[in-house]
Amino acid sequence: MTTYFISRHPGAIEWAKKNGFEDAQMVSHFDPSDVQPGDKIIGTLPVHLAAQVCENGGEFFHLNLNLPPEARGKELTVEDMEAFGAHLQRYQVRKI
Repeated sequence: MTTYFISRHPGAIEWAKKNGFEDAQMVSHFDPSDVQPGDKIIGTLPVHLAAQVCENGGEFFHLNLNLPPEARGKELTVEDMEAFGAHLQRYQVRKI
């Protein structure tokens, strides 16, 4: 079982390490065909990739943030992420 943290943002990677995921594989580009049953995938993925993770037997944890409009499109620090309520929520995604 492997844990992947998917992000290209330094603040998000720092947040993950600060919140107990220092042993996760940090990747900026993710291929869901690599997912094995029981793998944990953490980050923000397009819905079709999240569905593929779940279809392959992985667990998908979305990194939720409550961003105000003025913070969108900016690099966030770990402090910004905490201020915007960063937390993980597991989702089971499937196409219908």
